[in-house]
Amino acid sequence: MLETKRLILRPWQEEDAESLYEYAKDPDVGPAAGWPPHTDVENSREIILNVLSSPETYAVCLKYGKPVGSVGLKLKAYTDMTDRDDECELGYWIGKPFWGQGLIPEAARELLRYAFEDLNMRAVWCGYYEGNEKSHRVQQKLGFVYHHTTENLDVPLMGEKRTGHASVLTRHHWKQLK
Repeated sequence: MLETKRLILRPWQEEDAESLYEYAKDPDVGPAAGWPPHTDVENSREIILNVLSSPETYAVCLKYGKPVGSVGLKLKAYTDMTDRDDECELGYWIGKPFWGQGLIPEAARELLRYAFEDLNMRAVWCGYYEGNEKSHRVQQKLGFVYHHTTENLDVPLMGEKRTGHASVLTRHHWKQLK
């Protein structure tokens, strides 16, 4: 479990399915990140058990509240952005009622601290699909630096191809930003 001024980052639990569904059913949330809206509470429960139970994936909870989003680090076995053991990928999303409050940058800053200080990562990668300016702004706020663009990137859960942009934050650059 990790903690910030306003948030608790903790592992997802099966009992979080209703809260997850409340925010993940919104068509403005998942598709921008490359996954379809959740169809019902049982679908959200399956996602918790099969996706959000991955190592280093956390429910973003307002202090003493239910999950309102998710943040995680995809290690080498779970990402195609790197094949190095000392690099990982940052992913995140938050429910629409909480957009614009700075909660994901706050959660991600703590996860970056954890990645660099506790997991001893050399670099953290992060990507966003063309048109997802909210995600792009989060990366800019965190200090990520543009690395490359990939055209015709497969988005398997959506059954389509998109343009994706990748950014990276090295431990050295992160220390300078602190």
